[in-house]
Amino acid sequence: YPHPVDGVRLIQTHISFVFLAGEYVYKVKKPVDFGFLNFTTLRRRRYYCRREVELNTPLAPGVYLGVARIARGRDGTVRVGGPGRTVEYAVWMRRLPADRFLDVLAREGRVAPEELDGLAERLAAFHAAAPTGRGVDRHGRSRAVRANWEENFAQCEPYAGRTLTAEQLAAVRRQVRRFLTAARPLLEARVREGRVREYHGDLRGDCICLTDPPVIIDRIEFNRRFRCGDVASEVAFLAMDLEYQGRPDLARRFVERYARAADDPLCLLLVDFYRSYRAWVRGKVESFTLDEPEVEPDARAAAGERARRYFDLAVRSAERALPRPFLLVTCGLVGTGKSTLAAAVAEPLGALLVRSDVVRKELAGLPPRAGEPVPWGRGLYGPELTERTYAQMLARAGAALAAGRPAVLDATFSQPDQRAAARALAARHGVPFLCVHATLAEAEVRRRLEARAADPANVSDARWETYLAQRERFRPPVELAPQEVVTVDTGRPVREVRDAVLWALVPRITQGGR
Repeated sequence: YPHPVDGVRLIQTHISFVFLAGEYVYKVKKPVDFGFLNFTTLRRRRYYCRREVELNTPLAPGVYLGVARIARGRDGTVRVGGPGRTVEYAVWMRRLPADRFLDVLAREGRVAPEELDGLAERLAAFHAAAPTGRGVDRHGRSRAVRANWEENFAQCEPYAGRTLTAEQLAAVRRQVRRFLTAARPLLEARVREGRVREYHGDLRGDCICLTDPPVIIDRIEFNRRFRCGDVASEVAFLAMDLEYQGRPDLARRFVERYARAADDPLCLLLVDFYRSYRAWVRGKVESFTLDEPEVEPDARAAAGERARRYFDLAVRSAERALPRPFLLVTCGLVGTGKSTLAAAVAEPLGALLVRSDVVRKELAGLPPRAGEPVPWGRGLYGPELTERTYAQMLARAGAALAAGRPAVLDATFSQPDQRAAARALAARHGVPFLCVHATLAEAEVRRRLEARAADPANVSDARWETYLAQRERFRPPVELAPQEVVTVDTGRPVREVRDAVLWALVPRITQGGR
């Protein structure tokens, strides 16, 4: 070494030799080919050493110092940066304090909560600035996520009976396919909303050093596909690692702080699914060690035990990944944006959306856009047809809930008895109930109603006169418990209003682990 070294410690992973030498670290890539990476030639190893330095510098400034050439001299001595024939390349890094890595701090109970908060905020900022769009988005789509899982299942089949059981393999495969079918609208919504990014890709506690400021090392360089995906997958990686270390409390805090920092409530619905994925991959990686002859027998045995623990965690996470069904009803006067909000909530969650305007006309034998404005409370909008409309909406919601699907009912729900009937339906099915009370300044209501009247695609017959008549009889949902109602001002952008609803809803439909 070209600097003082009292002793050298060697750490092996399945793809690297890591030499801790004095104040520095030298990481040498093993000449292996696992399909998802290929380091079999010296030229490839030099290229990926350079990529590792380039990709990691933003998250770990001052840590990655460059690529070191390793040479063998005529006398047979191997030197870092010395004369002779080049035999290898290494990533050259400044050595970080071992006692400040997150995995060590978590095991020893020395993590200050505010340190996790700062880490969550930094990660959210990193994700917000990370590349997205063309070339990245496809990695978050349901087809790509499914392909990743299937690849991992195939790679783990040789280890059934060694580090996992055949029953575990079958159970996780079944749960994953069920989740991907139900959550396809959510995954596609994440792509549209820019939540698929080029991220770190290997966010474990032993990659995070809680110095001031904290640094994150070991960003994946060997396969771009592995560092592209939904940001929820990255968040779930560290949550998985903290839970593996026996600190589910820290995992919950990190996830919740990240979601708030990123203003991303939908992230919470994906954490368990991606936690299972990340645990499964770690189980696979540890299993690979069993077939590496250069690893000592004791180390292989330890890797096998770690793999079994990871697979156990993957199974537990997969079992709770699918969100609970729920019943959500809108409540508010005409023109307050209930329909727009209901659709915005229902779409990413794959919920059945039932609109009172459509059901009412179906019951009257009319197409959705038929009809002329009539005085509120008469004819098409009289008490009898209104009662039948609400009954039909509840019936359709009940069928959806019985099938395990959430439902969103878009109607005025202006009276306590109407809301009580919906609440009772949710109780019968044992699902969470939420009433969204939409409010809006009257001047904006009038403007919207006038614009709606000129829209040929509109299915509502409500006019300003309808609003005034409804206002006289409308009763706010004060009879509901605080956790059962959320009041929103729909004058804000639709996504902001939707997310306000999701912050109230999502914690009630996740199945645990956060």
